Amino acid sequence: MDVMTDRTLRTHDDDLASWRRRRLCAAGFAPELADAVAHDCAMDLHALLELVDRGCPPHLAARILAPLDSEHRPC
Repeated sequence: MDVMTDRTLRTHDDDLASWRRRRLCAAGFAPELADAVAHDCAMDLHALLELVDRGCPPHLAARILAPLDSEHRPC
């Protein structure tokens, strides 16, 4: 992979994580939790938001949907 491709991928990843963080904060997630969840693509954003829409507290939604193998998958 050349430097330009690597830089483009990192920029895309940063943009995606930033968008995910904004969505989570708007849904009521604390900034620290939103940041951690936004950078972990093993966490299904839509499922998290659906749980919160149904009344589940954000911290509990994140715990419910946390991957069992605790593998962090960067976006």
